[in-house]
Amino acid sequence: MEYYMGRFLNKGNDGFRAVVNGEFVDKSALIEIVNATLNTERQFTCVSRARRFGKSVGAKMLYAYYDLWSASRDVFNGLSIMSSPSFDRHFQRYPVIYLDMTDFVTRYPANEIIRQLQSDVIEEVKEIFPDVRYRDNADLADVLYTVASQPYFEKFIMIIDEWDAILREYKEESAVVEQYIKLLRGLFKSTNAMSTFAGVYMTGILPIKKYDTQSALNNFHEYSVVQPGPMAECFGFTADEVRNLCDKYKMDYASLVEWYDGYQIGGCKRMFNPTSVMTALYNQYCDCYWANTGTYGTVAHYIKMNYDGLKDDVIRLLAGQSCSVNTKNFQNDLNVINSKNDILTILIHLGYLSYDRDTSTCRIPNKEIAMDFENAVEDTGWNFTISETSGISV
Repeated sequence: MEYYMGRFLNKGNDGFRAVVNGEFVDKSALIEIVNATLNTERQFTCVSRARRFGKSVGAKMLYAYYDLWSASRDVFNGLSIMSSPSFDRHFQRYPVIYLDMTDFVTRYPANEIIRQLQSDVIEEVKEIFPDVRYRDNADLADVLYTVASQPYFEKFIMIIDEWDAILREYKEESAVVEQYIKLLRGLFKSTNAMSTFAGVYMTGILPIKKYDTQSALNNFHEYSVVQPGPMAECFGFTADEVRNLCDKYKMDYASLVEWYDGYQIGGCKRMFNPTSVMTALYNQYCDCYWANTGTYGTVAHYIKMNYDGLKDDVIRLLAGQSCSVNTKNFQNDLNVINSKNDILTILIHLGYLSYDRDTSTCRIPNKEIAMDFENAVEDTGWNFTISETSGISV
């Protein structure tokens, strides 16, 4: 097979190598979890977490590990996955397709995005596998199945980073969203899907949307901040990991606890925001780093809806208290909001609230997020007075 450097296949491992060359906290246990799903009924995986919580780092790591064209063994030296019995079984064995959906959103207009996505990937597949006789030159699912069904060819692994970017960017354009969901159904729910893919790994901010009739992708096994399963420790930095970093960078651990701790994810009761921790260590002082990557307008937008009881809950949250929340009825759609529980659940998925599954409650996790909440409340026009000594008054 002729060597070909592509945008979607055979990308190389530069992305993950750059991460490891910096300050990388070992989350390679993720690889072992995904390895256990390959070529099984659980081979379709969707992991959702807030922005800047390591989604892309995990996706780049998986690409470097599985891609049969990448010379990556040295990149994994010293990581925990090297001691796993599954490491050599799946290491550099598969042709991997890597799609960053934000790339397509920024490159193409809405009415062209799905057609161009298929066209771009198909063109590259044919460059890498030129001797295959293709039946349907315009259908991505059929093209990939044709390659995977060839003798001595391994099935594909597909990694989709920010899988929900199209749904978030074009949430008002139902035709684009429907085309995208149809494409995903054709790829992952067709009769040939399990013959085409050894595994599929998608990341996003929200879990897969729930539909009134049936989920378009109900064969995916989801791991979210509400239900992280065995991936809980991969969703952020643990207390021990942050202590070690503080020792190395000569930073005060208690300060990082105050600013960035407070997330409860599954059985992990002490989880830190990784982006904020690393930025604070590099800058040598704590500040609102993660919140400043977006805007407090996100929070303000939702709490302005002011469903019955929401205002009282926001007061309690800003006073450092917890609030009950039912996360079960949320439709995983930023446009489908039916209650204050939906709004609180959205804020959990977006990283603005921490969720305790044992008590079904949420709270503001730390100082960084509390400051963003205060800005959002001021933007609502609600008559709040925020005092350092007395908390919140109306």
